[in-house]
Amino acid sequence: MPTVVYEQQYWQQGYSRVAGVDEVGRGCLAGPVVAAAVILPPNCATIAGVRDSKRLSPKQRDRLFTLIQQQAIAIGVGMASVAEIDEVNILQATYRAMVRALERVAPWDYGLIDGKLSKTAPFERAIGIVGGDRYCYSIACASIIAKVRRDRFMARLSHRYPLYGWERNVGYSTPQHRRALLQQGVTPWHRRSFLKQYGEHASPLPLSLE
Repeated sequence: MPTVVYEQQYWQQGYSRVAGVDEVGRGCLAGPVVAAAVILPPNCATIAGVRDSKRLSPKQRDRLFTLIQQQAIAIGVGMASVAEIDEVNILQATYRAMVRALERVAPWDYGLIDGKLSKTAPFERAIGIVGGDRYCYSIACASIIAKVRRDRFMARLSHRYPLYGWERNVGYSTPQHRRALLQQGVTPWHRRSFLKQYGEHASPLPLSLE
C-alpha cells in the first residue's frame, strides 16, 4: 500500500510543498497523455483505499477523486496533445504534460515523479520513483486524479465518435477500437505515430480537459 515515507523525507527537511506526479494514457492509440501533480499537507494521514489507479474500479476512483481533492493543498493537471505526441514522441510528450501539471501547483519545493527519469527529463528538483504509484502516497493520488480526468474527457469525446468505444476503452487498443479503425478510419484524435498502418489523418482540434 502507498505510504508517505518518501514525502516524509522532504517534509523533515523543511519542504512543505512536495508534489507527487503521475501520468495516464501513454499506451493509448487515441487521445492526449494527461499528468497530475498533487501536493498534500505535511504529515497528513492517508486516505483508505488510495492506490495505483489501475487497481481500482471506476466507482472507487470517482469516490477517491473527491476525497483527494478535499485533502490536497494543491492539484494541477496538464496534458500533451496528439500533435505533440506525434511530433516529439510519447516520452517527451509525457514530460511536457508533467511540467504543465507542476506549473499549476507552483510554487512547489520538490517533485516525486512516477517511474525512472531519463537524462532528458526536464525536472530540476525531482526524483523518479520506479513503481511510485504503488509505493508513494502522493503519486498514487496523482494517478487517480489523472485517470479520472482523462477518462471523463475521453467519454465526452466518444459522443463525437461513438463507434470507437472510447467511453469504455478510453483510447486503448481493444478489438472494438481496432475494428472501428479498419472500418471507419483514423480520426483527428488518433496518434499518427502509433497508427501508421491505418494511414494519415487530419491535425487534431484544440482540446480542453475542463
